[in-house]
Amino acid sequence: MKTANILIAVLILVSCNSRKSQNKSEETIDQTDLMNPKIQGFQFLDCMYKNFYFPEFLVDKCKNVLINLCKNIEKKKPENLNQLYKLTHKATERINDLQDEFFQHDSEIETGARECLGANFEFISNAYGFNADVEELIASRDW
Repeated sequence: MKTANILIAVLILVSCNSRKSQNKSEETIDQTDLMNPKIQGFQFLDCMYKNFYFPEFLVDKCKNVLINLCKNIEKKKPENLNQLYKLTHKATERINDLQDEFFQHDSEIETGARECLGANFEFISNAYGFNADVEELIASRDW
């Protein structure tokens, strides 16, 4: 019986670790390593950092998604809005994946966060020379 309980505990640990690695955020990039000077000096998600309703470590994860979006824009060099939208939609979906963590910490991606995130996506778009529709930039959102 004890062996069975130990086996079950090991399986649960493996399952939890597997889920954690699946949900692991993308690599952390130093903002100053990006090429665009407007992006290098930008205060990402300042409006969320100033609001104690949003746990700082979760805002950090959202910021990391945005910085990775910038890295992808610099790497893939989208030539038109449709190519840009594909990149921003993927980034938006990564932020969607963080919603459960916000809920677990008595927070959520609500109106204030939506506006802040949308403004940051718009800034990124403009900084890279695109005049994109903000709603289309984050069209894949479910927040």
